[in-house]
Amino acid sequence: MIRIGLTGGIGAGKSTVARTFIAHGAYHIDADEIAREVVAEGTPGLAQLADAFGEDVLDGDGALDRPALAAKAFASEDNRKLLNSITHPLIGARTQELTDAAPEDAIILHDVPLLVEGNMAPFYHLVVMVHADADVRLQRLRDSRGMDADDARRRIAAQASDDQRRAVADVWLDNSGTTDDLAAAALRAWTERLVPFRDNVGAGRAVDPVLPYTADDPDRSILGARVVNRLWALAGAGAQSIEHTGTSSSDGDPDRPILEMTVTVADDAAAGALARPLSVGGFPPVSTVGDGRVHGSADPGRGVRVTVRPA
Repeated sequence: MIRIGLTGGIGAGKSTVARTFIAHGAYHIDADEIAREVVAEGTPGLAQLADAFGEDVLDGDGALDRPALAAKAFASEDNRKLLNSITHPLIGARTQELTDAAPEDAIILHDVPLLVEGNMAPFYHLVVMVHADADVRLQRLRDSRGMDADDARRRIAAQASDDQRRAVADVWLDNSGTTDDLAAAALRAWTERLVPFRDNVGAGRAVDPVLPYTADDPDRSILGARVVNRLWALAGAGAQSIEHTGTSSSDGDPDRPILEMTVTVADDAAAGALARPLSVGGFPPVSTVGDGRVHGSADPGRGVRVTVRPA
């Protein structure tokens, strides 16, 4: 099982990618759908919102009046925090419930519009980013959704920048062409990277990178920081420090770099305790070298070697 985070700016074309992945077997979890579900009419979540913000956030039928809630919830920072304190635990619990129900061999597709803004990238095996330039997205929002141009610009400006998205994107799907072009690119990513990654994780198999480093990949120091964050998400308190210590290459090919990472732990018992979470997270064990345990990457598109070493 692997978890894929799918995101992109408003109007970028995430729905086309999601449909392609779902058609080929992805287990879909839609963050927006869950956010609506946990405050639907008759739910404890809706009752909590009414208690916190007043009965006038309900419409005449007893359902949530979203504009009325927004007017109150975003009137101050304290109110926004109050809203999040109610909805976020409910969304998290429902997301976990759906994740737990997924088949053992699933490719879980978590569709999250604000994945970058929420600093959620380290908690996925891969992040798939759908990109289109801001002017293209603006035109699509006006044409397909009838959105006011100023409103569309404000929404685009309020989201993450392209540089912020590129820093966390493992798969970058450019949607500057046609819908068919995007669907074809998504299918290639599914076939060449997501399915092999899932199979490698299931088999506990580390691989050298098959897919080359491309112009869509960020600077390698940014890649190193990304992997450090993922390793922290997997290791948690089990690690004392995690560092990107260098970059080598697969069979001497500079287009297939291998990021060298060092995880320092308290002792050998702590190193052993990390073996399973690292493996499940995409870094299965490879060998033991001296006092260190070496893990590799199960991702065919990203070479990583992790040495877990007692302090």
